[in-house]
Amino acid sequence: MKMSRLLAPTLREDPGEAEVPSHRLMLRAGMIRKLAAGVYSFLPLGLRVLHKVANIIREEMDRAGAQEVFLPTLLPAELWQETGRWNIYGKELFRIKDRHERDFCLGPTHEEIITDLVRNNLRSYRQLPINLYQIQTKFRDEVRPRFGLMRGREFMMKDAYSFHDSEGSLDKEYKNMFDTYCRIFERMGLKYKVVEADSGAIGGGFSQEFMVLADTGEEEIFYCEHCGYAASRESAGVGKYKIEGGAAKIDAKMQEVATPGKKTIDEVSESLKLKPEQMIKTLIYETEKGPVAALVRGDHEVNEAKLKKVLGAEEIRLADEKAIEKVTKAPVGFAGPVGLKGIKIVADNAVALITDGATGANKADHHLIHVIFERDYKPDLIADIRFAMHEDVCPKCEKGAMKVTRGIEVGHIFKLGTKYSAKMKAVYLDEGNTEKPYIMGCYGIGVGRTAAAAIEQCYDKDGILWPTAIAPFVIDIVPANTEDKEQMDAADKLYNELSASSGQVILDDRPERIGVKLKDADLIGFPVKVIIGKSLKEGKVEVKFRKTGETKLVPLADAAKELSSHVR
Repeated sequence: MKMSRLLAPTLREDPGEAEVPSHRLMLRAGMIRKLAAGVYSFLPLGLRVLHKVANIIREEMDRAGAQEVFLPTLLPAELWQETGRWNIYGKELFRIKDRHERDFCLGPTHEEIITDLVRNNLRSYRQLPINLYQIQTKFRDEVRPRFGLMRGREFMMKDAYSFHDSEGSLDKEYKNMFDTYCRIFERMGLKYKVVEADSGAIGGGFSQEFMVLADTGEEEIFYCEHCGYAASRESAGVGKYKIEGGAAKIDAKMQEVATPGKKTIDEVSESLKLKPEQMIKTLIYETEKGPVAALVRGDHEVNEAKLKKVLGAEEIRLADEKAIEKVTKAPVGFAGPVGLKGIKIVADNAVALITDGATGANKADHHLIHVIFERDYKPDLIADIRFAMHEDVCPKCEKGAMKVTRGIEVGHIFKLGTKYSAKMKAVYLDEGNTEKPYIMGCYGIGVGRTAAAAIEQCYDKDGILWPTAIAPFVIDIVPANTEDKEQMDAADKLYNELSASSGQVILDDRPERIGVKLKDADLIGFPVKVIIGKSLKEGKVEVKFRKTGETKLVPLADAAKELSSHVR
């Protein structure tokens, strides 16, 4: 490819709409253009990156024994209604009606559709296991599309689904996909961590996320250097620890005190001259099983994903003011576990260690002090229901203190079990000719998101530092003066030699100043620049490596041979 023919409208200034480096640099490098909120057109350079990411994924999925399919994007509501997700998925689901007023959606994920395909075409255990995947456009109506390709409403994704006749078979394929994902991200040259994760709307019993490490990552990763444990913020557990608070006053009598207008933890703890960690924060939630009171320490936050799992609930949401007043007989800000009736109470492990606590009195403008666990209140359940914090004890080894870094989710693998097959009556016949629901796994990678994450991990003040495997072009040949026939002849010769063995070379034949060309090359992120200029008088060209800044002079006669190793 020659730059004079390439649609690559680079920008000198940072676009005002861009919030993160990947968004800013992909716009400036002429790789993407915004059509609507969360919807982008891919220009040639951006599409080449997307294709390279997809091709690595496809090669490794094929190598792992998965089979590629291509499923519809327009999905009938009936299949989603079979699993109940038509109502549960919420406003992120793009819903449309056809001319006959039948309900459809644009697919955000394809569990129901692949399950329907398999239940109608596979019947015997002898046909299992099977793993089917696709690389396709997905749609999710994000409430706030942002960060370019990081959180869009239309995006490319690889989603795979496996079907099994035993948990052992699923475990084996899950490990196969785990190893496959590691190869995929290693081939792309990305630094990543695999973390335990919350399964979210996809569901299932166990899942792990592949997180590309980046200071600008939107998610926190908790990890233990002692044992290697790692988890996302939503699923990071908390090991055993000691409470830091005031001196224990086991014999102190519970006492009600006036706290007019004091509702927040900071306001109440300051008023009562107590530390936030001595406060028992009580939050009222609504579930399909009824209201629940969740208790956490004043300096902690309820992790709704953990709480939902502990309760075995399908849905969970904070109660509104009216519901809170109905349960506690008090306005918002004065709830507490003492005397609460007709509601399930779940306390975090840390709450059970508070020996002299304070909490709402279930009475306007009043709190209770000297509240003692089990003497003054007794939860129905004690569990880990809070978000982990920096320096918390590792839940796995219970020796190391957890550290926090940031990352970007690019892949997620799930053990779904029979969540979808049981509801959709998707069954196979076992050896005894008995019908049993398929046991399923699910494995996703965001294609565009991975490309963006690579930039978040690999960039500098001048532009993108693409890993070679996913760079749009690997070698950029830059003649200093396009009007110099000797330089252009040398550039054309080298370009033709490299192009014969690879499509990874581009020739910047534009009649621009050398400074403009080099700035564009660094902005776009070509891993290798070959500058043909003054050194040509000595029969040499200058080779410069984008990532390291290393520069060396190479004889023109040897350049094609030496550079060919970089494009393989």
